[in-house]
Amino acid sequence: MADYDVIVIGGGIAGLAVGGFMAKDGRKTLVLEQNERIGGFCSTFEHKGYRFDVGTSIIEMEHVINQFFGRMGTSLAKEVGLIPLDPVYTYILNDGTEVNYPAPNKAVFEEFKKLSPKDAENWLRYVRDMEDFFSGVIPAYFYSPMLTLGDMLGMFTRQPKLLKYRSLFSSSYQMVMDSYFKNPVIREMLCFQGTFMGMPPTLVPGVFSILPWNEHNDFYYSKGGLITVAEAMLRVSKKAGMEFRTKTLVDKVIVKDKRACGVVLSDGTAITADVIISDISAKTLYEKLIGLEHLGPLARRGVKSLKNSPSALMFFLGLDAAPPLKSHHTVLTATPEEFDLFFDQMIVEKRLPDRQVGLISWKTHSDPGMAPKGHHTVVMTLFGPYHLAGTDWDKIKEQLTEQYVDYFTRKYLPGMKDHVTVAMLGTPKDFERDLLAPEGGIYQLAQDMGHAGVFRPSAKSKGIEGLYLVGASTHPGGGLPTVICSSIIAAELIDKYEQK
Repeated sequence: MADYDVIVIGGGIAGLAVGGFMAKDGRKTLVLEQNERIGGFCSTFEHKGYRFDVGTSIIEMEHVINQFFGRMGTSLAKEVGLIPLDPVYTYILNDGTEVNYPAPNKAVFEEFKKLSPKDAENWLRYVRDMEDFFSGVIPAYFYSPMLTLGDMLGMFTRQPKLLKYRSLFSSSYQMVMDSYFKNPVIREMLCFQGTFMGMPPTLVPGVFSILPWNEHNDFYYSKGGLITVAEAMLRVSKKAGMEFRTKTLVDKVIVKDKRACGVVLSDGTAITADVIISDISAKTLYEKLIGLEHLGPLARRGVKSLKNSPSALMFFLGLDAAPPLKSHHTVLTATPEEFDLFFDQMIVEKRLPDRQVGLISWKTHSDPGMAPKGHHTVVMTLFGPYHLAGTDWDKIKEQLTEQYVDYFTRKYLPGMKDHVTVAMLGTPKDFERDLLAPEGGIYQLAQDMGHAGVFRPSAKSKGIEGLYLVGASTHPGGGLPTVICSSIIAAELIDKYEQK
């Protein structure tokens, strides 16, 4: 008899969600997290009294997140202090022009009308289309397993209205935005959200073109930092009977007769289970914890072909005065063409892009408790490659931190340098060491069109029975709401195929 019914490897958002589902279903469940913090890339740490979020900076698609909390008998709003954000962003263009991006759709229309009356009307058309598309794509795509090509094609049968929007599944994010908007400023603003998938908008699947629309439906910060979401999930899952261990690294998945039946920890301890669920990179799972010898030839080739997600930099700042910002989120933009160039510089040339753009999150604007009284916390999510030609992140980290303080003070935040009390740079190497994210990839695997839907590793392993995948490296991909979708998919597959 196995020690547990279910073992979950990884205590990120998806691991916590599926662990809670399993416990609620009456299965004896153990979740193992190698880090001392929970949440993975949806977490928060403290340094000298300042609280810094790692990875996720916002809460959106509340109704999807509530698919977890609702099944656990509660709600996100009951468990987490939600702080509405309006405006959604302040955009700062490369020439210094600032554009407000308010939360209500009608207010966006008025802002866009100042730039282009025609594109303001196109915004309303885009909103109508995305609302209609969203109502169909959520159940048919985001909550449905993509185990085979038939599953992918079958979503059009399950939701015939999606045939009207079939081009979104074969187009890029950039192509979709270009079909609606022509004004260069509006185009630059709306295309930025595509980079939240870790890729330039020309490579992101068109199905994610719902992002700008969705941000105007529910857009929140959580009091105490994003880790409070993970803490709430852990709390309600423990009430359901889920066991949880931190600082417990899994070295190996035990496979016998082509079935996963346990894990071996880094200290040599073996724990058995009827079902193993992985919330780590599928590439790491198959290559290191299982071994490609347990897979068939086609599956081996598939795993080897998987590409890690591009990495990112996070610049953590503690200030003794308020920064010269206007909202919780400020976007430092670039044109879609520049994003393509930056991506080429990072991936092909293995160097930092010519200029830094990204997302500035002024945490204390919404939650003063994120810093000591009178102080402020700012986190910048920037672009940076894992591989650097001719040098290494550990060698340049200290110098680059100083350079970035000077750069952002000079270009975007005048006077900031005089008020910096803490400045730390989180590099791809740091994320690889701390979170075991291969090459520092924040989405585990690339999120381009070649890694979407059925082309992403299956939620139910095709080569090993009793093995299931959740999280960013399986369908529907990375992001707080989408990894919860992956947990719903896995839980339903386990209920179908695995006896209690």
